Amino acid sequence: MGLSWQQGPISPRSIGRFLTPEPLPQRLLFAEPLRRRMQVRFGGQWIADSEDVLLLHEPGRYPVAYFPLGDIAPGVLESTEHVTEHKDLGKTAWYAVRAGADLAQRGAWRHTDLPGHAGELGERVAFAWRAMEAFYEEDERIFGHAADNYHRIDIRATSRRLVVYSADRIVADTRSPVALYESGFAPRWYVPRADVDESALTPAKGQTFCPYKGVCDYYDIGDSGRAAWSYPNAYPESARVSGMVSFEPDRISVLLDGERLKLAPGQTVIPHGVDRGLDVEEIHGRPRS
Repeated sequence: MGLSWQQGPISPRSIGRFLTPEPLPQRLLFAEPLRRRMQVRFGGQWIADSEDVLLLHEPGRYPVAYFPLGDIAPGVLESTEHVTEHKDLGKTAWYAVRAGADLAQRGAWRHTDLPGHAGELGERVAFAWRAMEAFYEEDERIFGHAADNYHRIDIRATSRRLVVYSADRIVADTRSPVALYESGFAPRWYVPRADVDESALTPAKGQTFCPYKGVCDYYDIGDSGRAAWSYPNAYPESARVSGMVSFEPDRISVLLDGERLKLAPGQTVIPHGVDRGLDVEEIHGRPRS
């Protein structure tokens, strides 16, 4: 997603290239000011609050937020003997994070032997996303990972014909699909419910979460597991696809203007959801306490 994930410019699977006479290093790290107030909550307490967060984009990883040591509550970080080696940034010291009765072993880290060209990260700490209770931008909770400034979603209406088949059965037939263009992804095509044979869709177990679109439901179609999905209550920036259905072209036949679609390289997604320690109640917006 965005700069470093999926097929972004500094992702290992980028579909573009930098037009330079000499090849660039295989791994490029990019750090920049987030320019948003971010807070961290743990153990029922606000343990970090900063308007000086630095965002690190590392190839193949979601953006990571680094907080100045001075913006972290006193007594929260407890040194441990655990030290790892980052392939680009050198020795990394790990902290236990304590607040109230709660303790997160290896809940935060700091790079302690940075190379000269990475000095911006000096005296800064990153918190393990899953280990913390919650992260906020201003008074709104954010989910999944720190916001990627380079992630964008555009949704466009079209009159192109999209037909979906399961064997000889027509599952969807529309001349009013919408194309969703998302940073790092090839287009995804969404079909209005009125143009879908609902009897062909069997709800599948499990949901995933997109930090930019919301909670996603899945459907089996015949013997094809999770061949379709829908965001029943997409976030405002993606509201135009709320309730619409999209189909996975490597699991079911999807034809756009008569040409069968194929899953684009690099489209495999690492989902958010249970694996990120989130539940549906949290994602839909638990009141700030």
